[in-house]
Amino acid sequence: MSPAAKVSEFHREGNDWFCRTGLPSDITVVVDDVKFHLHKFPLVSKCGKLARMYEDSKSNDKKSLWTTVLEDFPGGSETFLTAARFCYGARVDFTSKNIVSTHCAAEYLDMTSEYGEDNLISQVETFLHKHVLRNWKDCILALQSSSHVLKSADKLQTIPKLMNAVSTMVCTDPSLFGWPMMMYGTLQSPGGSILWNGINTGARMRSSGSDWWYEDVSYLSVDLFRRLIKTMETKGIRAESLVGAMVYYARKYLPGLGRWQSRTSGSNNNKSRTSVVSFSLAAASSSSSSMSPVDQIALLETILSLLPEKRGRSFCKFLLCLLRVAFILGVDGSCVKQLERRIGMQLELATLENLLILNYSDSDTLYNVDCVERMIRHFVSSSSSSELSDFSPPSLDPGMSPSSLRKVAKLVDSYMAEVASDVNLKPDKMRSLAAALPEGSRPLYDGLYRAFDIYFKEHPWLSDKDKEQLCNMMDYQRLSIDACAHASHNDRLPLRVVLQVLFFEQMHLRTALAGGTNVANTGTAHAMTVPGQEIVERDGWVTVVRQNQVLKVDMQKMRSRVGELEEEFQNMKREMKKRVSKSSSSVSSPRLVKMGCKFLLPRASDAKNNDTAQGSVSSTPRSAAAAEHALPRSSRHSKHRKSFSFFR
Repeated sequence: MSPAAKVSEFHREGNDWFCRTGLPSDITVVVDDVKFHLHKFPLVSKCGKLARMYEDSKSNDKKSLWTTVLEDFPGGSETFLTAARFCYGARVDFTSKNIVSTHCAAEYLDMTSEYGEDNLISQVETFLHKHVLRNWKDCILALQSSSHVLKSADKLQTIPKLMNAVSTMVCTDPSLFGWPMMMYGTLQSPGGSILWNGINTGARMRSSGSDWWYEDVSYLSVDLFRRLIKTMETKGIRAESLVGAMVYYARKYLPGLGRWQSRTSGSNNNKSRTSVVSFSLAAASSSSSSMSPVDQIALLETILSLLPEKRGRSFCKFLLCLLRVAFILGVDGSCVKQLERRIGMQLELATLENLLILNYSDSDTLYNVDCVERMIRHFVSSSSSSELSDFSPPSLDPGMSPSSLRKVAKLVDSYMAEVASDVNLKPDKMRSLAAALPEGSRPLYDGLYRAFDIYFKEHPWLSDKDKEQLCNMMDYQRLSIDACAHASHNDRLPLRVVLQVLFFEQMHLRTALAGGTNVANTGTAHAMTVPGQEIVERDGWVTVVRQNQVLKVDMQKMRSRVGELEEEFQNMKREMKKRVSKSSSSVSSPRLVKMGCKFLLPRASDAKNNDTAQGSVSSTPRSAAAAEHALPRSSRHSKHRKSFSFFR
């Protein structure tokens, strides 16, 4: 519509509007402190509300000038000017930006066909159904411009009609009807030509994805966006498409979420898409990206209420990003608890990077360890596979693995190793994190040992008691041979823990030796029962003789290793006696050490058994190869093994 100041019939002087008809005005209408000096007949003949108000004011015939105030007029003074121009017969241009407010103003003034044929309400409804509701761009612009007249538009069912039209167009392929969806793609031909000055150059439109509408609906207000998503749910639009729109909307207005959620599905190709609607809306919503903290909190709560109870890798990442933003904004506890519960129910899909949430409160710790612990407990107490359903696209959701508990255990151990370098992290927090998972969730305790070792390195002031309490969380029998070898030379571990590790390391070695001997005996018995293979057996015996020589060398190295362990244990025992002699309160400690020695000292009979096993291995080629494979490798210089080799 052309500006009213340029229309010859109406002109403005300060805060007053006048109509040039050659007659003095006899009615003054006040709308939002703006005075319109008009005439009774054009207004009363078209507006039923003004006609009734004028009839009620006839009791005072002496007054030649009638003044009325229109309270809560929808659309304000600018919309009333459009209605007044229509009453005077001036040209009125309907657009998608003023159609909703004009419709509300016409209903407010009761401009029905009863007060004139083809009155304002009739013309507005015709334009709405024939032009706006059939065009995507006009529907979006009409919705955006209706924020200040929502109550009146809802009574007229204008907003539901627009949302139903938008939802229907989202469900339909835009290329089928020639809608102005071409603004979401690039027109190009094999030669690179495009549409130029409206002339078709033979280009074909690039196929648009399911996210072509995300950018345009992101310019709606929070309330309108919420209602639009609800309407789309009733239309049967897929949940992953709706979540994609919510992710796009949240990334646009919540601080930092775009950086953390930069790889979210559905947003990779948005940069290459050009939208005429988006450019039109951006001009009217240039300040929309600068929401106040209160509005951002309301948006976060709205997004959380709209998100479905689903599970998926990208979905879990988005929830973690929302949780991070919630801590930044200082959202109340109920919202944070709901996010922690929903993340915990699919914690096996999370990544270590997303779990490292900084502590934005007054706590001394760098990372929010309490939040992660609560999510772990939610995971343990809930059955994620039965309560949550997966999204359908495999690109978004790989599905739940049957070993989810082990995945979470590995994730928790990695998380503990990352936060262990925080000097303000208390031992109780580390112990609580380790105890949050049930027993049996860790097939190996190597990851937990690594986390504790890093924690001991960054906290050298810890007492042996605190270290022993943490180490008691580990099951030494579930440490690998490499982990036992690393722990046996770890100066940061308490002496009591090293003794236990040495005991279980020797048990591992004895088990390996016994297994190799049994395999050799079994292979010998089998070889001697197979007749008729003299030549093969003869060639095989030559090979066994060579392998036996290698086996003897390996067993000699094994004896050397056992001797080194015994020597180390003797040194530890002597140092333990020195410590016990200095403390009068620990009288029984030497006995305990003496009792522990019996389990670690190799017996003479074991050496004989080893020699016997060595002789029995040379009976068959199959048994020799099996024994060689079963025996663990060792080194004479195991004392000087690097402490960090286990973590590579």
